[in-house]
Amino acid sequence: MMYAVMITLFAIVVVGYVAGKLGYMGGTFDKRLSKLVLDITCPSLILSSAMSGELPDRRYILPLLGISTLTYIVLTLLAWGLSRLLGRRSEDRGVIAFALIFGNVGFMGYPVVASIFGHQAVFYAAVLNVVNTFAVFTIGTMMVTGGEGNSREKFNRKVLYGTPMLAAYAAILIVAFGIDHVPTVVSQPLTMIGNITVPAALLIIGSSMSHLPLKALLGTPTVYATTLFRLVILPVGIYFLCMALGFDLFVVGINTVVVAMPVATYGTILCLKYGKDTTLMAEITFVTTLLSMVSIPLLVMLMQHL
Repeated sequence: MMYAVMITLFAIVVVGYVAGKLGYMGGTFDKRLSKLVLDITCPSLILSSAMSGELPDRRYILPLLGISTLTYIVLTLLAWGLSRLLGRRSEDRGVIAFALIFGNVGFMGYPVVASIFGHQAVFYAAVLNVVNTFAVFTIGTMMVTGGEGNSREKFNRKVLYGTPMLAAYAAILIVAFGIDHVPTVVSQPLTMIGNITVPAALLIIGSSMSHLPLKALLGTPTVYATTLFRLVILPVGIYFLCMALGFDLFVVGINTVVVAMPVATYGTILCLKYGKDTTLMAEITFVTTLLSMVSIPLLVMLMQHL
């Protein structure tokens, strides 16, 4: 089932690639669709993930928030150094750092976690995604817009109260106050709109890749080195770190799988929104998405035998 999920999601990327080649997508259309995803469908997805009816075991909520916060602090520190090691050009380092930190939690994380840990675990992934969402639209935006830390590119504070962040704040409140019975007249429309996010974002990724030469899709040493850290070294390192700190095995398992996701599609979307070159981000996203179909099942097998 896990392989089926990974193949299905990758197939949507391929459809986006074909649509871009045939002229159905690209240019202004991609930019407007990206804005729709960021400002409407993504916030709906975030909110609906916290409206799953009866809440699962609440004992895991605080540990999940704690382990997620620790994870992104560690990943940010490591990415700061690794991006300078892996990126020859200063303008590439922000993209590499983003790719090392942020996995595709909302788009691929939910279905993969469900296939491994069961449907109820989607809620726990959503709790982890609250911290991820905050980090993407703060730290991640600074990386994409500022790259190496160029003082000419100032952090846009509006992301702190943009619709994705407002949705994240609301999701935190829903979890904190244990609101486990949201009226269906509210939850169902949000769920339906939120469900647009996954195919739309993956189609955008495919369309972005359709404008790259074949050589670029095959990757470069920088792309493959970043992929190795993104899919293997960092998830395994986070697993052993969290186990050493005494976190619950179940919590560590979900967090590790989330960290092992391919690069977040938000990277390309943010590049489009802020007028940045999408080439390197699209290359890394493509390669990590393709290779994650092998790396994630192998990682899960490794955890089961440790």
